[in-house]
Amino acid sequence: MTARDAFGLTAALGVALLGSLIFDAIGFPSAPLTGSAAAVSVAALLGLPAFMPNWLRTAAFVLLGINIGSSVTQEMLRTALAWPATIAVLVLSLFVSLQICRMGLSRWMRFSPRDAILAAAPGHLSYVLALSLEGRGQTTRIAVVQSIRVLFLTLCVPVLVATVFGATGAHLMPVEALPPLSLAALVAVTLAVGALFQRLHVPAAYLLAGILCSAAGHVMTLTPGQPPQSAIYLAFLIMGTLIGSRFAGQRLRDMRLDLLAGLWVTGVNVSVTLCAIAVSMALMGLPPALLIVAFAPGGVEAMAAIAVTLGLDPAFVAAHHVMRLLILTVMVPMMLGAARRT
Repeated sequence: MTARDAFGLTAALGVALLGSLIFDAIGFPSAPLTGSAAAVSVAALLGLPAFMPNWLRTAAFVLLGINIGSSVTQEMLRTALAWPATIAVLVLSLFVSLQICRMGLSRWMRFSPRDAILAAAPGHLSYVLALSLEGRGQTTRIAVVQSIRVLFLTLCVPVLVATVFGATGAHLMPVEALPPLSLAALVAVTLAVGALFQRLHVPAAYLLAGILCSAAGHVMTLTPGQPPQSAIYLAFLIMGTLIGSRFAGQRLRDMRLDLLAGLWVTGVNVSVTLCAIAVSMALMGLPPALLIVAFAPGGVEAMAAIAVTLGLDPAFVAAHHVMRLLILTVMVPMMLGAARRT
């Protein structure tokens, strides 16, 4: 690493940390990711020479994958299997939303077929952006579209409900940290599987390997807990720095179409989700409050907390949100593969 690269890395991470702290202070959702991405984006537009070595990016992807996989437990899988009808409606709504958003982005917003799929994904933000970074797509455009969706759904829906009913702060992720030896073993296995996935040209190889290895370890109760919060925080800072660095050389006036694209994706997501809720209510007679919290593609932990405060079934809500992430983990790469063949 040259002196210029070292300066670029230090400066970029410093700006990312500042952005994270500012966004956290104002209560912005996913502050370590959104705040760092926003701050580095502005700095990149102003000429910041951001640099990120490949080994550090890989380490961030491994940690993020392990963190996502830690939300999969035996109880949640059992709950999901107990509600096949609502899971089926959820799968259909995700597919329909993805297709409608993708077509609009491709036809009217000048997105490439691959970038349109990633920008249209109704959730799984870190996974989608990692796929874009691995595939060297237009990550800046995708980040703008996804950020608008996250901002609306995470602020306007869950925060409003939590304010009205008073959230308890309950968390879906396991609260205990992985023991150091278990974490080291999980990282080693993830690196091995990630290297294999990379040779097989699997998208976002190390992130997907982390998700699969961590989920398997949790389901089999071999690796209970999640990575330390400090490590996850740093991983999100690195991801935000990677996203923000893609804004280098961009002009603000060129982003108007991306803002419109974000409104399009958000509108379609909300409309399709409401239709899915209506279908589930008609077919199964479930209460609307339960379905709204379970189907809304917002933050997982926020939705689990809201479920507790409303006296709803938290296992039902958690299972549907985890299933949404797992479904998108499979669905998005399949759609990307189909797009490459056409």
